[in-house]
Amino acid sequence: MLARIKDRNIWTIYVAILVVGVAYGISISLIAHHLDVRGFSKPEMGSLAAWFAFGIVVLSLPMGGMIRRFSAKATLVTCLAGYATTVSMFPGLDSFAALAVDRFFDGAFSVGIWVSCETILLARAERGQKAYVTTLYAMAVAIGYVVGPLAAEGIVHAASMPAAFLVSGAIAALATLIVLFRLDPDGPEMTGERAPALPELQVSAASPYREAPVRQRDHAPTAAELLVRIKTSCFATFAYGYFQASVVLFLPLYLVESKNIARDRTILIPFFFALGMLLFSNVAGRLGDKYGHLVVMRILGVIGTCMVLGFILLDSYALMAAAVFVAGATLAAISPVSLALQGVVTAPADYSRSNSIYNAFYAAGMLLGPKASSLLFARYGGGAMLLHLAALWTAFVIFTVIFASDDPAALSKRVARTFASSTENA
Repeated sequence: MLARIKDRNIWTIYVAILVVGVAYGISISLIAHHLDVRGFSKPEMGSLAAWFAFGIVVLSLPMGGMIRRFSAKATLVTCLAGYATTVSMFPGLDSFAALAVDRFFDGAFSVGIWVSCETILLARAERGQKAYVTTLYAMAVAIGYVVGPLAAEGIVHAASMPAAFLVSGAIAALATLIVLFRLDPDGPEMTGERAPALPELQVSAASPYREAPVRQRDHAPTAAELLVRIKTSCFATFAYGYFQASVVLFLPLYLVESKNIARDRTILIPFFFALGMLLFSNVAGRLGDKYGHLVVMRILGVIGTCMVLGFILLDSYALMAAAVFVAGATLAAISPVSLALQGVVTAPADYSRSNSIYNAFYAAGMLLGPKASSLLFARYGGGAMLLHLAALWTAFVIFTVIFASDDPAALSKRVARTFASSTENA
């Protein structure tokens, strides 16, 4: 890996996101239990999750302009410090209104972290290694999410649940210092300077992307043009945001209420999900770079949908943990692969804006998912909630079939087949 990725700044982002991933892992594994112990209802939990997503929605689109104005590094440092503050304040707040404000800023600072990191990585990654770089990024996040729940369980037993949130804030502050002192200032590829036009599409036997660059345009594309170009990536991140925000809140409660699993054992559910993501994300990225990102996303979506249905059918804790592990290995791996696809079909000077649009769809999923899931859970039970999540992923798989040509790899393969056919006929 060190030989393939020589840019020290990419490794700095990996370290920082791993550290802050531990902070996220601690807080995410405890939020539902903390609110449940405090007496908040499922619809109220869903509403608080919606406030988190609303913060992402409000800041996601302006974030591209903020990065271009203040730099990705300055934005990342500010948002990391902001997240450390909000997560530290969370356990000391009692009223719904105060918690809603805290969750709003939690989401706002979180989207700043994501867009800044993704902009830096896509700008610095070589074209034939986009998915490789982004999936290593996802693996760094996953390591944090694996360690976080384990740490949370230990802190809760040794101290208390509020103490775990304070530890999470301290860890996020450490990530802030890492970025502040180790990350170089932004390069010209992240400041809006447009590079010369790239050559025409070519085909490489080694990779459908390495010799198939996106043509630069003479003018900056509009937001609508960018959205059309990255729509499959946007659907992928919408579905993942919708799913992730829903299962983080309600799958542990479903296991407690419907499967009679002890509450303290469900704290490790995010661990199994993140472990699957950790072990398979890079494999998915390599397959995406080699065979095409969209076709890999489609296969992962089919397998992941089956696992969601398995949540309903399985009863034992061991089998449920295995299903959650496979869901993480597939559905969570879709996220970095979809980010890589977006990096392939847009020009470097447009990364900050396209990342903002991309994360707006992620936020929209997080905004709608918990609210809809909480209503279904409260009225029809956890099984109905899981069925509607499976239906969402099924819709995504169908979408990838309809718009298969959005992936340049599909064009590369068609060109290669045409060339081979003409050669044979000649």
